[in-house]
Parts: sequence; structure tokens; C-alpha cells
Amino acid sequence: MYTDVCELKKDYQEKKTEITNRLQEFRETTCDDYFYELCFCLLTPQTKGRRADLAIQKLKEADFQNQAVEPVYALKKYVRFHNTKATRLLVFKEQYKDIFLSLAEIEREFDKRAYLVQQINGLGMKEASHYLRNIGYKGLAILDRHILRCLVSLQIIKKMPKTLTVKQYIEIERRFSKFSREINIQMDALDLLFWSDATGEIFK
Repeated sequence: MYTDVCELKKDYQEKKTEITNRLQEFRETTCDDYFYELCFCLLTPQTKGRRADLAIQKLKEADFQNQAVEPVYALKKYVRFHNTKATRLLVFKEQYKDIFLSLAEIEREFDKRAYLVQQINGLGMKEASHYLRNIGYKGLAILDRHILRCLVSLQIIKKMPKTLTVKQYIEIERRFSKFSREINIQMDALDLLFWSDATGEIFK
């Protein structure tokens, strides 16, 4: 975990090409992938990204988006709280066409996030930010516990928050954004850098 900005910048320069390419891949995500990207973000709370992705691959194989498929069978091997999350996926599946149509009419990223949080059960500020980043939007912080620990380590925030209200989330996001501007590295790139430092890979 980074404690020194010089160390962070050095590591970023070594990984910059890979991180830049990954962010470009997010921006090239097509509308056909939006449904499963949001499903992925509904599965990630308290579940590792790679395991959530394995569950998504199973859902894709079963054509969950278009077929009458019970998702719990794809989730239970990989995802914590699979029954609750399966229910949330089924509810989202009924809503997603209307949600995506409305989302397309909203211009600002922050307003898109607020709309998603309001409309989709199980999608908080972190998950909505994650989804929007994964389909190419910029400037939204994905404040999971690992990122928050990194922000504490770099003295961007004083301590780990016990809970995150929307107001607290936006304030920490503001500080994170200010830090990213000061060191001239995009916040989206820092997110991937922090996670690559923890896991050894640049995923999503």
C-alpha cells in the first residue's frame, strides 16, 4: 500500500500503458454489454471481482438477459449472499430497459449515478460509480474499503469511515479528485493502480 507519492508516481509510470489501455477498453464498451456490466456491479459487494466475473460468465452462457433463467444457480458457487443478489438481478432484469432509456437522457455523470442509486435495489454509490466507470465514464470515485485504506495511507483522509453516507462519500470523492489533480494522474487511473498494487493485476 502506498505511503509515499514519489513511490506511487514511479509505480504508475511503470504501469501507465497497461492502465491507459484498460481505461480505453472501458470507453469502448458497447451498449450490448451494459446489462451484464451492471449485473457484475450488483454482485461485487463482499465478493471478489474475479469471482463475480465467473458468475457473470455463467449467466451469459445461460443467456440470462433474454431467457427465463433462475440466476441463483450461476451465483451460488461464486458469490456471497447469492440468494439476495439473485433476487436483485431478477428485479433489475425487469427494469433495465426503462432504466437505460432514462439514463441515456441524463447528461452529467453525477446525476446518472444518483439516478441509478435511486432506481436499483442493491446499487449504492460505490457500485453505481463502478458501473459507470466500467462503461467509460470518468471522474467518479469507487470508494470500496481498499481504496479508502489507500486514501488513509496517503493522508488524503484521516481515518477509515465506519459508514459512508452520500454526503460523506461525495466529500471523500472531492478530496480524492483534488489529490489526483495535484499529482496529475486521473482518479480512474489511480483506482486501477491501487488495485493492481493489492492484487497484482489490472482488472476492473
